[in-house]
Amino acid sequence: MSESARIKVVVNKNACCAYGLCAEICPEVYKLDANGIAYVEEELVPEGLEELAREGAAACPQLAITVTEVND
Repeated sequence: MSESARIKVVVNKNACCAYGLCAEICPEVYKLDANGIAYVEEELVPEGLEELAREGAAACPQLAITVTEVND
């Protein structure tokens, strides 16, 4: 078992106001569409990117990103 738990992130596109801070902090997880709205291609965060994904979610001024720990 790894020290950092696996996490899943979900972006509420309706709440996103296109600040783009999440994608600046963790571009491997958070992407921006043509309008600057954040999305994720895969909800399960790749191993090793958990801390950056959490930082990206925490930086969201609209609190549009939900982070959930995943139990294997």
